[in-house]
Amino acid sequence: MAKKVVIISYYWPPAGGPGVQRWLKFVKYLRNFDIEPVLYVPKNPSYPIIDETFSEEIPNDITILKQSIFEPYSIATIFSSKKTKKISKGIITKDKQSFIEKVLLYIRGNFFIPDARKYWIRPSVKFLEKYLEENNIETIITTGPPHSLHLIGLKLRRKLAIKWLADFRDPWTTIGYHDQLKLTKKSQRKHRALEAEVLQTADQIVVTSFTTKEEFLEITKQPIEVITNGYDVEKYSPISMDKKFTLSHIGSLLSERNPIVLWEVLAELVQTNPDFANDFQLQFAGVVSEQIQQKIEEVGLKEHTTYFGYVSHQKALQLQRASQILLVIEIDAEKTKGIIAGKLFEYMAAERPIIGLGPKDADIAKIIQETNTGTYFLYTDKEKLKTQIVAYYEAFKQQQLQVSPIGLQKYSRKALTQKLAEVLHRFN
Repeated sequence: MAKKVVIISYYWPPAGGPGVQRWLKFVKYLRNFDIEPVLYVPKNPSYPIIDETFSEEIPNDITILKQSIFEPYSIATIFSSKKTKKISKGIITKDKQSFIEKVLLYIRGNFFIPDARKYWIRPSVKFLEKYLEENNIETIITTGPPHSLHLIGLKLRRKLAIKWLADFRDPWTTIGYHDQLKLTKKSQRKHRALEAEVLQTADQIVVTSFTTKEEFLEITKQPIEVITNGYDVEKYSPISMDKKFTLSHIGSLLSERNPIVLWEVLAELVQTNPDFANDFQLQFAGVVSEQIQQKIEEVGLKEHTTYFGYVSHQKALQLQRASQILLVIEIDAEKTKGIIAGKLFEYMAAERPIIGLGPKDADIAKIIQETNTGTYFLYTDKEKLKTQIVAYYEAFKQQQLQVSPIGLQKYSRKALTQKLAEVLHRFN
């Protein structure tokens, strides 16, 4: 008989973006490994991105429980709808913040701890306590961010004789934008205390990167498993490669993820190599911050750049497979070396060369190297980066631009789900 597990998630179709994909894909395959998932999600969420195509992947007869949620973002839009939507997407302007942005960030950081979904905790605990007991379900999973969902798990774990797995898609107090929330010292202490309480109470912790595991091991003695994001085996229609030498970035590109060194290298090649200028195209699918767009225009790449905005997941996969080069960019900071963008694994499956930029000793660098799927650079590696782009361009001109990936299978969604199922079965 399959083991029933309640999964508590904020993001679920029709939500778009990377936040929804991890658990949608797990749910897609869990039944193959004797796990029967039951979803608990908000009835009226305020998703910043919608992608209806994800709904097609939900198993037809799965149990999905929905409860209403109150989100203060709806009130904040009274002051500034545009600024509120940007903050809800994680887009935080680092320089030249308006007064409204500063106020919204201060309120977000200090009045809504751990986040703006905190008002879903109490009604969820009340509903799920009854549901778990009536249906004899002994295992729950919470996934964050939003990390308020882990507090649902914390309270249920204390009330009931259940097992609890806490899944961290991103870190908590070391996540990239955390120090931009204008937190008071009291709020900082509260965040750290809640983080420690969750990590020390959950029966099992799952993280998406090796660095996050090391960080958490300093806080808790509870077992921690690394289960990264991954790629799914998709049914692709035949697609033609771009005729241009396209460098593509798929996904949001926030203000601090601004590799000026890359834009400068590309601008120099455009200015000094007429053939490169004629062939080169830079394209983005997803939200790109105004600061990055301004910098790209300043260095003279505006005419070579295309912004698609948010596209469906299926369209994103097509763009990846058609592009000549794929870009994965992380903030150049010690705190981000454990961030592994979900798109990295789909990039690898697309079998197009990857150029990665980010901090020293980043987990994404290790994965790119071990899978032989591209090259990784620090923000200070200007000449090395330029040499590699030129080498890729020359290979493109000779129609020989390709990679030979190694060992991708362990990053398939099905293989990762099997690993998760093994962890859950150990609860018996």
